[in-house]
Amino acid sequence: MFIKKLTRQVISDPDHPVVLTKEGRLRGLIVDDTYIFRGIRYAQAKRFHMPEPAASWEGIKDAIIYGPVCPEIQTVQPSDNYTVPHVFYPQDEDCQYLNIWTQSLDAKRKRPVMVWLHGGGFSTGSGIEHFAYDGENMSSFRDVVVVTLNHRLNVLGFLDLSFYGEKYRYSANVGMADIVEALQWIKRNITAFGGDPQNVTIFGQSGGGGKVAALLQIPSANGLFHRAVIQSGVLRPRPERQKGQDMAALLLERLEIQPRQAEELETVPYYKLQQIIMSLGSYADMGFGPKKDNDFYLGSIYEASICAHAKQIPVIVGNVLGEFSQNFATTCGDGRKNTWNEERAGKLIAEKLGNAADEAVGLFREAYPERRIQDLLFTDRVFRPGTFDYLKARADAGLRNTYGYLFKMEQPVYGGTLPWHNAEIPYVFRNADYIEPSYVPEITEKMQDIMCGCWCSFAETGVPQANGAPKWRPYCEDDPAIMYFDTVPEVKCSDKEEALIDFLQRHPFEMRQQDRTATARYFGGGPRV
Repeated sequence: MFIKKLTRQVISDPDHPVVLTKEGRLRGLIVDDTYIFRGIRYAQAKRFHMPEPAASWEGIKDAIIYGPVCPEIQTVQPSDNYTVPHVFYPQDEDCQYLNIWTQSLDAKRKRPVMVWLHGGGFSTGSGIEHFAYDGENMSSFRDVVVVTLNHRLNVLGFLDLSFYGEKYRYSANVGMADIVEALQWIKRNITAFGGDPQNVTIFGQSGGGGKVAALLQIPSANGLFHRAVIQSGVLRPRPERQKGQDMAALLLERLEIQPRQAEELETVPYYKLQQIIMSLGSYADMGFGPKKDNDFYLGSIYEASICAHAKQIPVIVGNVLGEFSQNFATTCGDGRKNTWNEERAGKLIAEKLGNAADEAVGLFREAYPERRIQDLLFTDRVFRPGTFDYLKARADAGLRNTYGYLFKMEQPVYGGTLPWHNAEIPYVFRNADYIEPSYVPEITEKMQDIMCGCWCSFAETGVPQANGAPKWRPYCEDDPAIMYFDTVPEVKCSDKEEALIDFLQRHPFEMRQQDRTATARYFGGGPRV
């Protein structure tokens, strides 16, 4: 097992460590050998309006505790802590804060800067939500500067009020504008923390991956970052849920506010907005996101061509094998796939796919020859198609600076399950001791060194590589290569996997939601509610 240090040296003196930013002086702390600065304000904003740079101050301001996180429509319940340990922290609309981990304050070193964008769609989460988001181990492993941040979410960050006046022109994108302002702050100040403002990598997972993809299509972000990593962040277009102008109109109607008085929404208590959105259904808030406006945000790869500046930026894009189809969340049969023999697995596949079952099994064996056929039932069909769309779009543009991956290492929890949504994050941050139910002796330590090493080398050079991993070739039209992170990492042509994913898109089948009571019994609580 991992050996955790029970005693750590913490230093935070009146004058050390203190850094001088453009806005004023900040006092942080040193934990062992890592300099940590928490809760740094990078911007300020009125509700529904574009952010402004943080105001300057006199004297020394403490940066030793995290700043508030954005209020959430829905919150994560403690049950999720089993496989994805969470931190629960005070919420406030005034949420534009960031956190920094660095190994030195020597401005001459100019270390790569890695800026993490959290998941939770565009509606929930924060830069400190997961234990695995802690940047200390990543920073010390490859001597990089790690930054995490909070920004406006859900109705506060992505409500489209543009129909109600020019002053709300960008209201549907102010959450993304917060991130751009954070990157501006980093450009101005990161040298004081030993970072290189000319070598900034943005990386994020799920909604955070979507934010990375969006930033690549935002002209005002040009020059603020130089590499990008999209983890489980590209979805194919889906029928829109309640959002944008429809959501704005609904809020006005339910609150009995006349359209000409829409500015009254700026002062409505947040809980009232929350109640209305939650009344629409369990996941109504997950429909929020940036809106194409041909000005601030040019649109996704499905709505617009790749921005000229984005073509110059090396990109990693990929996802995990199971995502939301992990056999303890959605199920087929009893969900305990590793207890099934091939005959039983074949019958279950036939129930789902009918006459297409044999062809599906054949394609699956070609794509993943090392896996048992029952894993076909739990293979991701949510993010993988969009991931390949993104890879192909950049390859079709003639780019040779895009790297694809799939994290497919079996997790031992629940008798063996495919890696779930978020499962790769602790390996990337080198915090795999936070996923104790997934621990595999020696394998886990090796995998986190490889994945963290690849991400950090990508930040350093634009090319992902690590000791113990094969050469990671870019995904190109003439060589659609993918890195497959498994107990033994492998780089190979993805044509057989793409054929399988295309087949599963043409032959969809439903998974049954596992009984919530059973899930609660196993994991100690309820699901996200």
